[in-house]
Amino acid sequence: MMPVQAGINALLGAQIKSPIMAAAVSFTVGAAFLILLCIMLRIPAPAMSLWGKLPLWMWTGGLLGAFFVTTTIILAPKLGAVTLLASLITAQMTASIILDHYGLIGYPVQPVNMGRVLGVIFLILGVLLVQRY
Repeated sequence: MMPVQAGINALLGAQIKSPIMAAAVSFTVGAAFLILLCIMLRIPAPAMSLWGKLPLWMWTGGLLGAFFVTTTIILAPKLGAVTLLASLITAQMTASIILDHYGLIGYPVQPVNMGRVLGVIFLILGVLLVQRY
């Protein structure tokens, strides 16, 4: 779904002449859908007392999502679907190795090993290949 989403959002951004507004529209539609789904499935909202107890960094997921969607809207027309997605996956795998190695943000510790490093190296080579050809 990621290449479809990036393409749709990039077209929306081109039509409304703003990648940031296109990202805002995308998030608004997505949030409206999720709220409606919570209502339909009768998923209760968390207690108000919980909101203040959450660490501040837990609120950054939406900001990171907004950055991600806006970035894909800007880069999709410039890179094309294959290069965009190959680059995204490679970057995500590289970051994931670091998160796993140190057990950050709740991930179980999984030390870096040669197999994982080789996997990322092959992904980088894959990005270079799809860019070139």
